[in-house]
Amino acid sequence: MNPIDYAFLAVAVLLLSTVLAGSLSSRFGLPAMIGFLALGMIAGSDGPFGIVFSDYAFAQVIGVACLVFILFSGGLDTDWKLVRPSAGPALMLSTVGVMISAGIVSLAAVYLLGFTVTQGFLLGAVVASTDAAAVFAIMRGQGGGDLREDLTGLIELESGSNDPMAIFLVGAALVLVATPDASLLPFVPQFITQMGLGAVLGVVIGYALPSLIKRMRLRTSGMSLVVSIGAALLSYGLTAVLGGNGFLAAYIAGIVAGNREYQARRTIGVFQDGLAWLAQVVMFLTLGLLVFPSQLGGVAAPGLAVTAVLMLVARPISVFICLAPFRRFDWRAKLFVSWAGLRGAVPIVLATFPIVAGVPGSQTIFNIVFFVVIVSSLVQGPTLGWVARKLGVNASRPVAA
Repeated sequence: MNPIDYAFLAVAVLLLSTVLAGSLSSRFGLPAMIGFLALGMIAGSDGPFGIVFSDYAFAQVIGVACLVFILFSGGLDTDWKLVRPSAGPALMLSTVGVMISAGIVSLAAVYLLGFTVTQGFLLGAVVASTDAAAVFAIMRGQGGGDLREDLTGLIELESGSNDPMAIFLVGAALVLVATPDASLLPFVPQFITQMGLGAVLGVVIGYALPSLIKRMRLRTSGMSLVVSIGAALLSYGLTAVLGGNGFLAAYIAGIVAGNREYQARRTIGVFQDGLAWLAQVVMFLTLGLLVFPSQLGGVAAPGLAVTAVLMLVARPISVFICLAPFRRFDWRAKLFVSWAGLRGAVPIVLATFPIVAGVPGSQTIFNIVFFVVIVSSLVQGPTLGWVARKLGVNASRPVAA
């Protein structure tokens, strides 16, 4: 038999097994990514299947590509009318909130774990972004009831827009590692340029996608799906080449395209949703293969310390500060948003950047980040529905004046 036949069989078995593992995780109120990662670790070097994979650069490419489709699909599924009132607070959380969380974790890493300042900043930047997709999946699975619309919009917008900020901070941290004498001031206009280009090109491509489909008068909906793939890749690639933030562009392009009426809009939405799930499976499976479970025991103590600081100190402080100007979010809403800050795909992908760059101690940072993501999902995930019910942040509770 041709070796390629065995490869196809192995890929098919891995994909189907990963979906099964994700389904089992969801039944226990855990994010599906736990199952995906677990299967990756089982199939990896330390597991019974012994698949040797340690190419962090290739895993980074896979992670970036998958994130593009996940963000684009998330944008397509975003109801702008629903999330628009929460745009202001979400913007605060996705910028100022990320910086506050990163700063507090950085200080903890330096003073509690003995990290250098640049290593601490790098760790803080890597774990600063959240994963709302896991939050809503858990809420539906646990029957926690519908969240208030303002909270739904807030968490949804924050999750899609805070990844670019974390990615920017990681890039800045890597520059500081390479050139310790560098100043942070030049990063300010660079940040404005990246976000501005990402927003503008995202809007342009988001408007262009429906118009292109209308003008081309495609005879089959299948060709529209191909165009949607091209639009997702174009939004990231063109923006990144021009010096903007491609992830922000992909998310905004999805929002704009998803809120316009055109032929095949629903078909494209369903297709991109399936593509996003495939991207999650591939990404988490790949990241799971990178991990050596035998090494996680050595970072258990620092991992628990970082997780505790992130969950109980950094996230609540950032949420309460950022939402203070918005009086409609009472203390119950702020507490729930604080607890809903699960960590997911982006921190693990970002943790590969220091390794590829050859930063000293980067393997330890990667293992700590992986540990933080796992513990966050295991602790916060199953309790989200209970916390939502106890705080009364459901649709039946009136919004605070």
